[in-house]
Amino acid sequence: MTTRTRTVHTEPVAAVGQPTLSGHVQGYLARLRGGDMGALPAILGLVVLCVFFSVLRPNFLTAGNFANLFTQGAAVVLIAMGLVFVLLVGEIDLSAGFASGVCAAVLANLLTIQGYPWYVATLAALGTGVLIGLALGFLVTKVGIPSFVVTLAGFLAFQGVMLMLIKGGTSVPVQAEPIVAIENNNLPPLVGWLLAAVVVTGYAASQLLRYRNRSVRGLVTDPLSVVLVRIGTLAVGVGGTVHVLNLERSLNSLISSNRGMPVVVPLIALLLVALTFVLSRTAYGRHVYAVGGNREAARRAGISVDRIRISVFVVCSSMAAVGGVVAASRFSSVDANTGGSDVLLYAVGAAVIGGTSLFGGKGRVVDAVLGGAVVAVIDNGMGLMNASSGVKYLFTGLVLLLAAGVDALSRRRAVATGNR
Repeated sequence: MTTRTRTVHTEPVAAVGQPTLSGHVQGYLARLRGGDMGALPAILGLVVLCVFFSVLRPNFLTAGNFANLFTQGAAVVLIAMGLVFVLLVGEIDLSAGFASGVCAAVLANLLTIQGYPWYVATLAALGTGVLIGLALGFLVTKVGIPSFVVTLAGFLAFQGVMLMLIKGGTSVPVQAEPIVAIENNNLPPLVGWLLAAVVVTGYAASQLLRYRNRSVRGLVTDPLSVVLVRIGTLAVGVGGTVHVLNLERSLNSLISSNRGMPVVVPLIALLLVALTFVLSRTAYGRHVYAVGGNREAARRAGISVDRIRISVFVVCSSMAAVGGVVAASRFSSVDANTGGSDVLLYAVGAAVIGGTSLFGGKGRVVDAVLGGAVVAVIDNGMGLMNASSGVKYLFTGLVLLLAAGVDALSRRRAVATGNR
């Protein structure tokens, strides 16, 4: 009996080709041509505005004014972070501004009028935000009232609630030191550098670990040079910011010193990291994008669409509560105008200007920060130029209209090129 040995010839499995730096750049340019602009318009607009105001008003680039940009825009940025979640599912919340005012009024009422400790008052303010979000989300999702109508009703009703909480048109002072410190105190310079080192090190570790894991598994990943450029850009940006904030901003340092990072800055950074992680690294975040992209497809995929829609209103109102606490800290008081006037318009404008789509399914939490920076620069620069309120509103409105136009054109281009 003859035994035959059968030789099987197998072709080697080709490894997944990793993109080069030039290929990565070409891919990015292709995405731009396809309508995926991302945050590029906001970044370019921010650069142009900073150059414009620094030429007309040299004091725009001073360390003191740089710190003012953070404190002036903090409440708007925080509210805009929450609005990103609502916009991602194709809804809108017109009550976020006055919702922040109601939460601030709850804080002031419990602190000053009722005499509760600051931490009890703060938790009550945040809890109020959660309840507001649940109520709005229930009416939109379960009752079926359009979010525009529900939140417009909230916009009106919350003004009345504020007036009742603060006893008419009076101003209620907020004097609890931990609350006031959020917007009015600075961290020691050394602490600022330590926080910067933690941020850069953590970001570098996450990026390099992701690159290594994807490379080991043979998955396509960004070139190492691109990863290093991202890390370097963050390091330069964070380091430069800390350096400027650590400069002496007091007119007479012998009497009092004014150096260091405002306490509100790490608060914004912490919430930015946490919310970005939720949207980009969790199943919940993927479900939010899915519902915003195609609600019916998400439902058929087994996603609880109603639960997601309610939850985004809860996130939005909770962030509005945080913004209300920060607003109360900045002015050390709460009155009928807290959360009113242009707060909502600026918050919505910040999210849209930063790159979040009004049509749902597209946006990131960092968009709120970038757009908030644009709004803060416009507000601050116009103030330095002694521009009237009319000119300020007109200029901000034109920037918002331009951002919305870019979003609409980008979507049209994406549909035409088959990228959506």
